[in-house]
Amino acid sequence: MSDTINTAVAALAEKLGDGFDATAKFVLGEEGSVIVDENGVRAGDDDADVTLTADVDTFEQILSGDLNPTGAFMSGKLTIDGDMSAAMRLASALA
Repeated sequence: MSDTINTAVAALAEKLGDGFDATAKFVLGEEGSVIVDENGVRAGDDDADVTLTADVDTFEQILSGDLNPTGAFMSGKLTIDGDMSAAMRLASALA
């Protein structure tokens, strides 16, 4: 597992605490993917209700608060596939 994925798991766990009420997958380019669900945050490539895809830089900007997830989506830096309501709840939790 890459250092980028390990860092992403730790950062998401800190932001989301006890987990999330749906299953979301963050795909970070060639680095891999991170799963967020009711059990917490972990590296993985499981099926998810919603898949969010961005490059590592965009993901880091979203986590740091420098880039709003909705703005990233509207500008094409973040793509979303699946349950849009789950994506909106996740964006609120990350803000």
